Amino acid sequence: MERLPQEVALLSRMSDAFTKPTGQRFLFLAVAAIITMGRRTVSHILWSASCLSDGHPSSYHRFFSAARWSLWPLARVLAAAVLEWVPADQAVVLDADDTVAQHRGKKVFGKGCHRDAVRSSWSRTVFKWGHKWVVLTVNVRLPLCRRDWALPVMVALYVPPPEGDNTPEGDNTPEGDKTSSIKRHKTPALLARQMAATLIHWFPDRRFVLQGDWGFSSHDLALFCCRHADRVKLIGRLRSDANLHAMPGKKKRPGPGRLQRKGRKLHSPAQAVARAKNRAQVTLCWYGNSKREVEILSGCAGWYRGRGQGRAALIPIRWVYVHDKISGREDYFFSTDPSLTPSQIVESFASRWNIEVTFEEIRAHLNFESTRMRCQNSVKRAGAMLLGLFSVVSLIYAQIASKQKITVYGTPCYHKTDPTFADALAAVRTLLWEKVILQHLPGGQHVAKLPLPAWQMLLDHLAAAA
Repeated sequence: MERLPQEVALLSRMSDAFTKPTGQRFLFLAVAAIITMGRRTVSHILWSASCLSDGHPSSYHRFFSAARWSLWPLARVLAAAVLEWVPADQAVVLDADDTVAQHRGKKVFGKGCHRDAVRSSWSRTVFKWGHKWVVLTVNVRLPLCRRDWALPVMVALYVPPPEGDNTPEGDNTPEGDKTSSIKRHKTPALLARQMAATLIHWFPDRRFVLQGDWGFSSHDLALFCCRHADRVKLIGRLRSDANLHAMPGKKKRPGPGRLQRKGRKLHSPAQAVARAKNRAQVTLCWYGNSKREVEILSGCAGWYRGRGQGRAALIPIRWVYVHDKISGREDYFFSTDPSLTPSQIVESFASRWNIEVTFEEIRAHLNFESTRMRCQNSVKRAGAMLLGLFSVVSLIYAQIASKQKITVYGTPCYHKTDPTFADALAAVRTLLWEKVILQHLPGGQHVAKLPLPAWQMLLDHLAAAA
């Protein structure tokens, strides 16, 4: 593992975050996880690439449970590599969402009963026992692709509270000790805010656009983006009965007292739509890189939340009403940047669907739900690294595609024009089999002497994505 191809230099940079022995095990697990077919358990990974392993198998199991290393340096290296594909003069588009991975068991850390967004619908809710992962992705346009790919850069495990929202930090807190620290429960929106704040701190010269669905269109997250309006803006969904007010004037209200916090009460978005006589007819970029003619109505106001629901604040927003003529569906969106046009807000939010494609491909090709970790370190590390493996494979593919033509695999019934993650995974597997694994196999140099058609057919079968 000392010599890796230049296209796989990202793994070498990430291995610098470990000690030398742990870094070698990280390189083995990363390379073996890419070429492995089926479940991504440690035992299956060791079986798939046993010729590359060095040391006792238990040392690779302890890599997740007992080894001393942190995920933060790996996330910083991965985020810097992903942002290299975003032009410096453009804002970095971030997508925040959560996904549930099924994992049953009595002693599994962090498991809970969560809503399964894949099998649920508007009329039926399906719950699943497992882990809820809050994922922050960056939309990147890779070579030979006509749509953006959502590459995960930071991941956090949502742990449901055992008793209410606030629980003691330790079990050995003396009774009556009022000075004991309290560990507050973090919702998925607060975890997304923490990850976005970390990216802002790591890359002070970049601007960000954060996009989130219902669970991440919270007032707290919008208030955070309002405080850092010069660095990040939020685009999300809005309730039709949102509490809207006019922005307060600069003058102080008559008589003694504090400054005016909010202006006069305004109509909610639903009321404004019902009173409107005319709606604009526009053609926008819609889901699936398609065009759709919709009706829109927009307005600017202040989104107010009283003190009883948390910190009282008035956030200036632009809200947009969208009516799809084909499906008849009505949606409300908002942005903390009122200078954006309604078309920009709707088209930007439509691009958020790329993260749903990422979740589906991670399950289909990386077997995201196949890990069987139980302790705290193993659960957090294995899940995060498997999600980050999607970004690693995509970036390695981008290096390969920038130098040579990539084969787009299809079937007699399914023809593809653009490469998908299955093609990216096959290209990276071909590179690793040819320049890494066969070089370490006993007698691997003789395999390379096969005739070119047989050699190419062998690599295609070894690299075929499941």
